[in-house]
Amino acid sequence: MKKLLVYSMMCMCLNTFAQDDLLREIDTEAIQNDFVFAAFKALKIVNFESTKLTAKKQFTFVVSHRFGSIKNGIDTFFGLDDAVTRLNFIYGISDAVNIGVSRSSFQKIFEASIKYRLIRQKENGFPFTIVGYNSVLVNTVLEKDNLPKLEFKHRLGYAFQVLVSSKFSENLSLELAPTLFHDNYVVINNQDNTQYALGFGGRYKLGKRWSVNADYGWHLNRATESPYHNPLSIGVDLETGGHVFQMHFSNAQAMNVNGFLGQSTGSWSDGNIYFGFNLSRVF
Repeated sequence: MKKLLVYSMMCMCLNTFAQDDLLREIDTEAIQNDFVFAAFKALKIVNFESTKLTAKKQFTFVVSHRFGSIKNGIDTFFGLDDAVTRLNFIYGISDAVNIGVSRSSFQKIFEASIKYRLIRQKENGFPFTIVGYNSVLVNTVLEKDNLPKLEFKHRLGYAFQVLVSSKFSENLSLELAPTLFHDNYVVINNQDNTQYALGFGGRYKLGKRWSVNADYGWHLNRATESPYHNPLSIGVDLETGGHVFQMHFSNAQAMNVNGFLGQSTGSWSDGNIYFGFNLSRVF
């Protein structure tokens, strides 16, 4: 009887130790595989794409406005008379792949895009989320009357981006966006058709629903006689249930990659900036 009691106690102890070891392994694995979420709450920081994607089988509708320059004052009601609008429809094929189509009143551009996550940041693992973004656009404002040799290929433009973000804390997220974009037709004679830029962006959370966002595009091979400027945008995000409302100021009125990186006409130094917003709704 004593032997049976001792044997039972030994089995119980061994089983307890085994359970503890197994629980420690499960906890370690859970931590190692714990992905970082919500580096950004909107699909865009301001102008630049963020590393956030629409979830599988979700449909996101984004309405974007950039009003005219506030520099003109009351004559244009601080830009409200000269609005540019972009309607963007995004669908999640999977949690890691999105496709989108959009139409912008800036140069009457139609655009198709694909956004795909390559790797995701982990709490105790890889420190970055990496997302690719590719787009192709058609500029329909070009007219053959002004450009007699115009062909359909001249209307096309392309963009390729690698978006690298890291959520450093509960409040701070930063992103780097190496970008290549190409326009088959450029207005500036000495401007290369293929252009390069480096984007910087970030989000700082101010409260449960508020954050301040900013992004900047450093154009690397702009023609010396070009009248355009590097885009700088600053604003705030407000989360309200099923959508995110982004309000901002920018020296870029265009909202597609080729436009805001290659054709930003505004300048912060002389007050030639545009107020705008992005409104996202998930279905």
